[in-house]
Parts: sequence; structure tokens; C-alpha cells
Amino acid sequence: MLRTMKGTFSRFIAIAAIVALGVGLLSGLMAMPIDMRTTIDEYFDRQNMHDLRIVSPLGLTDDDVAAIAAVDGVDEVMPAYMTDMFVDAGEKKNIVTRIHSLPTGQIEEKEPENYLNRLDVVEARNIKKGDLVLLGRTESGRDGIFVHANGFAGGEDALEDAFVFRQGRSRETSYSRDYDQLTELLKYEKQHGKVVWVMGPAFAFDRDARRAMQAIVENGYVHGLMAGNALATHDLEGAYLHTALGQDIYTQKSMPNGHYNHLDVLNLVRRSGSIPAFVEEYKLDNGIMVSCVRNNVPFVLAGSIRDDGPLPEVIGDVYQAANAMRDMVRDATTVICLATMLHTIATGNMTPSFRVQKDGSIRPVYFYAVDSDEFVVNKLLDRGSLSATTIVANVHDFITRLARGLGVM
Repeated sequence: MLRTMKGTFSRFIAIAAIVALGVGLLSGLMAMPIDMRTTIDEYFDRQNMHDLRIVSPLGLTDDDVAAIAAVDGVDEVMPAYMTDMFVDAGEKKNIVTRIHSLPTGQIEEKEPENYLNRLDVVEARNIKKGDLVLLGRTESGRDGIFVHANGFAGGEDALEDAFVFRQGRSRETSYSRDYDQLTELLKYEKQHGKVVWVMGPAFAFDRDARRAMQAIVENGYVHGLMAGNALATHDLEGAYLHTALGQDIYTQKSMPNGHYNHLDVLNLVRRSGSIPAFVEEYKLDNGIMVSCVRNNVPFVLAGSIRDDGPLPEVIGDVYQAANAMRDMVRDATTVICLATMLHTIATGNMTPSFRVQKDGSIRPVYFYAVDSDEFVVNKLLDRGSLSATTIVANVHDFITRLARGLGVM
């Protein structure tokens, strides 16, 4: 046999290669369905896709949906509409497109992980290889994305004349109506919404501003607070030593060795282990952070490269901080940003302009930006925050006036 193989070695190698290729091809064909099934299963699990689809040419009624949901073995039912239509694709082209509705009313009633056929809105950095992505360069809906910039404008807010004076927001603008509207809005949101405040450190330097914000928190008008290391540190210094960066928060006089106060408070908080532990250990009874702790108001403190310390709760990773901020504003109905340009712009970029409520109705998300610098509030509008109401004012005066309007001060 060996002699035969040596005599026909090239033919033997060719036959062996053919057999190997056949075995490899067969193995690949047998493994491919398993891999494809695994990939499809992972995608269906990740998007929580349906296991069974029921379509009726006559449509399904609410009674039909209820009957399907009552069948043994059915965990979830998500009714939706579907239709085919022509879409103008430009250049005299029409594309046949199938439109599926997304029953957001049902989504609001369920945990985000549990509703079917999940559509995720994620940042570009969170897109994974293999994810399906909807893209569009136009805002008309032609590419699948429609931007309705004036969805809630109308009535007395609609402009009939193209040429009008004083439409910009400046120090000369009258804000009396804005204060009245915000006051009434907060009274409503106290029971029916979620109000998130985004605050800069300026509040911590004024006694009356701290008292006003404390009263607003204690009376239930704050459901979430977002800030940086500076606001929390200076405010806790005010609560513990009645100074901010060593200056008395009422007289503004620099205290002897007051420049140590800032670092002393940071070290004390870090030694306590957390802001709530520090508040409890030193029996603090005043200030913004103290009132948040006492009233169980959640807060997110986003860090930066400028921070001293920082405090234990400060999130130093920018991506983790952005995620925490996004989680807080995800279900917000009113957002008020005060004297913090970077946090205001960041929050404006991640806050939706509307929310779909459980009954299926749509309501706007109110967004306010307050700063003494016209550049700051206008920069927010320049970044594309279409539904923001801007007020040019000193935040100390703003918050005390608002507290008086709410009747809490």
C-alpha cells in the first residue's frame, strides 16, 4: 500500500484534499444554522421581539386583544397599527414604505426592559456592532425622522406678523409673565409631574438664595437636583461654617483663615463617607444639600478636572455622569437650569421636548434657563434647544422672587 501511495502520491494528496474540503463544507453547513439561530435569538432577546405575530385583514378590536392576552402561555401582548404608503424620496421618486406604530402608552406602563419590540434611542458611543440604526439627514420625515419644532406653539403664542420688535431675550426684556407662568406651573407639577433643577455654585454664596432654595425643596417643588462638586461643597461649607470659600454668606466678609474652610469641609465629608452621613454626624439644619438629604430628594453631582476633593458622591467619569443625568431627566416634565452654562447645555441636549403620558396624550417638557449673562441663555438656543424659555436675571434675585411667588418664603 505504501508502495502504491508513493507511486501515485500526487493523486493521493488530491483525493485527501477533496475529502477534507467536503468534510469542512459539510461541517460548515451543519454549524451555520446553529450560529444563525443563536445570533437571531440574541437579537430578539435584546430587542425583546415578539414570538408570534397575529395579523387580521379586518383588524383586531380591544376585545380581541384582551382574549389573546388571556390565552394560557401568553405573557405579553402589544397591539399596534401597520400600513403601507408612498413616501416622497425627492427627485420625483416615491418609495413604498411600511409604517408601524409604537404604542408608547403601553410602554409608559411597563418597565423599559419588559415591553415588546423595543426601539432604543442611544448615543453613538453606545451603538454596538450589528445594531440596526435609523438615520436621516432631513427633518421632514422623508428619511424616517420628523422634527416638529412648533408642536406646542399656538393660540396667543403664535406669531401672525413676520416683522415684530423685541423678540430676543435680554436684560431689557419683561419677565413678569414668565415668573407668573413658572409659579403656576410648579404648583401643578408638584402633584402631577417631576421637576428637576440644574444648579451652579452661585447659590451657595448668598444667604437668602440658600434659604429660598431650601424652602422650595422642603415644600415639594424639587424632585431631582443636578449640579457639580462646587455647589455641594460651597453649600455644605455654608451649612457648617456660614461661609463659602471663606467669605461670610451674608456680609461677604472674608473670615480669618477662611481659605481653609473649603478644604476642611471636603475632608470632613470624605471622612464621614458621604454627604448624608456628614449631615447627620454634624447635625446640619440649613442649605440646599441638607434639605435634599432631609427630604429624600435624589441628586446627581457630575465631576470635572477642576474639582477639589471631590465629594464622595461626585461622579468623576464623564460617561457615567452623563448616564446618571440622563436617567434623572428621562421622565422629567419640567427642567430648570440656573447659572451653569455647561450643565445647562448638557441637560438641554439630553432632555426630550415632550412626553407621552399613560393615557396616550402628549404633553410638553418645560425647560427654563436662567443666567445673568445673555450669552449663556442664547448659547442654549443656538445649540438647538427649541422649546427652552430663557430668563436673563441674577439667580439670587430669581430664586427669592420665585420662592415668594410660591408663598414659601
